[in-house]
Amino acid sequence: MRLHLADGTYELYRAHYSPRPDHRDPSGADAKATVSIVESMLALLHDPDEGVTHIAVAFDNPIRSFRNDLYAQYKSDDGVPAELRVQFDSAERAIRSIGVTVWSMREYEADDGLASGARRFRYEVDQVRILTPDKDLGQCIRGERVVKVDRRQKKVTNESAFRADRGFGPESMPDFLALTGDTADGFPGLPGFGKKSAAILIGAYEHLERIPADASEWKVKPRGALQLAATLAECRDEALLYRRLATLIDTVPLDASLEALKFQGVPRTVFEQWCKDLGVERLATAPKRWR
Repeated sequence: MRLHLADGTYELYRAHYSPRPDHRDPSGADAKATVSIVESMLALLHDPDEGVTHIAVAFDNPIRSFRNDLYAQYKSDDGVPAELRVQFDSAERAIRSIGVTVWSMREYEADDGLASGARRFRYEVDQVRILTPDKDLGQCIRGERVVKVDRRQKKVTNESAFRADRGFGPESMPDFLALTGDTADGFPGLPGFGKKSAAILIGAYEHLERIPADASEWKVKPRGALQLAATLAECRDEALLYRRLATLIDTVPLDASLEALKFQGVPRTVFEQWCKDLGVERLATAPKRWR
């Protein structure tokens, strides 16, 4: 038994920028992203290799979260194309129309919802599969119990693969991002720290607090160690803030039991009405499993 947790915001962005044909609903409004995300999720539900039994999709709605109160430059709704932003609510309705649970985040982010779902249910299923390429979610990986899946690249990352690729364990991902920054989330990291030097340090010490202040005491020697140590000492408060921004909240209250996440088929009447409302009657016969 598997639990699939999908990053709905990522899927919606991917759908919006995909080469799929544009689509307008009967009112003339842009509905490409909404229709495309339904097609994508139906493909997932029909995928025999994934073997979906339980599933939830988390959305940022709005993009702004509590992290914007901690750091003004953190990602927000600013810059989101207007024609995409107006589809956030309709995308959630669309996913519900195919019989899939939606976790709509307000104060928190979709990533926090995914992290919370993984933590809450990981011992109730054989495997939790977090569907996103977002590096932040790497911190949730646990052995083979919780893995990250990039559907586009058809890549599955378990803990051993993560460690081999990164040079440190999943729980150290926020510390790594504190040093390197995360342009997608809007925080810069510390000057002079690249992916290689950060990975060397975090691989050796796991967490920021464990890194000695004096570079001469470091058991690893990344290039420019003396300057890196001076920067870390000078910017320690910033690094701790960035780590807090990068650390996912895995205790978000989720109004769903594992049984409620069980995929029992697409509700025919609801989905057929959705197809009519969006002007995509061609999808009305797409589901392979009804309830």
